[in-house]
Amino acid sequence: MNTVVLKCGLFLAVLGLGLTFPGVAAAKKLNVVTATTDLAALAQEVGGDRISVEAMAKGYQDPHFVEAKPSFLLKLRQADLLVVVGLQLEIGWLPPLITQSGNSRIQVGANGYLDASQFAEILEIPQGSITRAMGDVHPLGNPHYWLDPDNGRRVAKGLAAKFSEMDPEDTAYFQQRFQDFDRHLTEADKKWLAEMKPFRGRKVVTYHNSLPNFAKHFGLEVVGFVEPRPGIPPTPSHTFELTNMMKREHVKIIMVEPYFDRKTPDSIARETGGVVVEYMPSVGGVKEITNYFQLFDYDIGLLTKAFQATQ
Repeated sequence: MNTVVLKCGLFLAVLGLGLTFPGVAAAKKLNVVTATTDLAALAQEVGGDRISVEAMAKGYQDPHFVEAKPSFLLKLRQADLLVVVGLQLEIGWLPPLITQSGNSRIQVGANGYLDASQFAEILEIPQGSITRAMGDVHPLGNPHYWLDPDNGRRVAKGLAAKFSEMDPEDTAYFQQRFQDFDRHLTEADKKWLAEMKPFRGRKVVTYHNSLPNFAKHFGLEVVGFVEPRPGIPPTPSHTFELTNMMKREHVKIIMVEPYFDRKTPDSIARETGGVVVEYMPSVGGVKEITNYFQLFDYDIGLLTKAFQATQ
């Protein structure tokens, strides 16, 4: 009996000193914060249970214009790594938060700041001078690159390399996670491309210039925008011209993000006999889209139905 008491006493003393035994303590996870849900989804794919990840912008929000919240500062103060879309997508809301966070790890240029655009194929890099009269043109290229599965693969590979750099002991884990993701994405993309194959070359109109990467990958031709210029609301004269162009060229699909007003696109669709497709540009835009694969499943499902209905 005394032996039992003695052993219990020693065990409690060890606990009181905060000592741990090998394998008992949980390894510290990398604390990752991303600007968008898409980056968070890709980070989760390759980071698995070795990271914790949170996105600031919601999937149903316009990532150009996100309301800065006090909770964002708390997330940023605790982050080991901040991952941004880049190409000035977040320029209207994120830079002041980074500065105010006081977290030296995630300042621009620091080891804990990662611009994911460096891994992607970037389209529509403007040539020559850019003025405000052109609207909200991105001088470094179109930032909506994640809507191409090939860019999703490239970003995931870059994230796996970054996680390995920050947590070398788990390098094999991160690389295996990426290989599994790569394999899964290759198979999924074969299915998506097969579903879209009958509609290659089809012309579409989009509200905002968000889909050059998506259109290139899946063989669509974007021939116009509801916005007369990026970030500029539709005007009566532009709407009239766009409607006539769609009639001339038999364009029946208008693709619109959930955060834009449907009034003008719906009006154009009535005039042209077209269909408005309210697609989701990001993971989490609706509750059914919880990962990167479901984003394409959802949007391609909507598009193929719309194409079939307007042939």
